[in-house]
Amino acid sequence: MSYTLYILHTSSDTYYTGITTDPERRLSEHRNKSPKSAKYMRAQDDFSLVYTESLPDRSSALKREYHIKQLTKQQKQQLITKSNQS
Repeated sequence: MSYTLYILHTSSDTYYTGITTDPERRLSEHRNKSPKSAKYMRAQDDFSLVYTESLPDRSSALKREYHIKQLTKQQKQQLITKSNQS
């Protein structure tokens, strides 16, 4: 089962990083402020999907998520910009 790592840019100019096996379902949960959505995302007014990355398994997805969460905001912006240029 493959995983998708995603980064959301919120209306409060922050980044939220997560992983999922079903991106459409997960974004819907965030958008509809579902109880399954992250508590942080339920507090956000709006967001946009700005980055995705496919990973082969849960272990590699969790490791990549941890790595991205350690980045500064500027480093995340550079990652997003670089991926959009590809």
